[in-house]
Amino acid sequence: MLLNFLLQINVAGNVTDIAPVKEVTEINLSFWELAVKGGFTMIPIAILSVIAVYIFFERFMAIRKVSKDDTSFMNTIKDNILSNKIDSAISLCKATDSPIARMIEKGIGRLGRPLNDINTSIENVGKQEVYKLEKNLATMATVAGAAPMIGFLGTVIGMIQAFYRMSMAGNNIDVSMLSDGIYTAMVTTVAGLIVGIVAYLAYNVLVSKVEKVVFMLETRTTEFMDLLNEPVK
Repeated sequence: MLLNFLLQINVAGNVTDIAPVKEVTEINLSFWELAVKGGFTMIPIAILSVIAVYIFFERFMAIRKVSKDDTSFMNTIKDNILSNKIDSAISLCKATDSPIARMIEKGIGRLGRPLNDINTSIENVGKQEVYKLEKNLATMATVAGAAPMIGFLGTVIGMIQAFYRMSMAGNNIDVSMLSDGIYTAMVTTVAGLIVGIVAYLAYNVLVSKVEKVVFMLETRTTEFMDLLNEPVK
């Protein structure tokens, strides 16, 4: 009986000695706080993101403007050429602001020369128009490749900071001492990958739209050359 009584007292004493568990508070970080944690390498990543957004919307609107296939334009050109109204066809081309109009105008200006010369002159104008459409696409591709690399650079810098603080702390290593370096490593990696992935997808969208415009230009050029090859009635 005495032994059981002593055991009960001991257990009760141990229960009272247990320290109360502290409630864990959740810490929320805003976007700007995370950006600051990323360090100075977030600045070039942010600049690249702005460049990518500007190029995408500027090129998207420009390509969308010239991608409209106006069938009535080619029908009118065909009627004017068959009716020998060359001046009317040239005037229509000058009044129409589109790559195909500039190409057809060049071809009409070469009428009377061999068909190969006409086709070559049209192709040269077409190359210039395609070059205009592809303006800044190389920059977009550069952003898609450079942003992740800068993010990885920030990761290396953050890990160097963390290991440096560990070496300076000696045996008094504290997690809070390493948090800044780890934040820099993780945040810059995520930011660089996000910008790189978005820029890569935007680049491919623009390239696909340019290819559609090139196909349309080739189709209309072929239609114009076929018109010149038609026998005179």
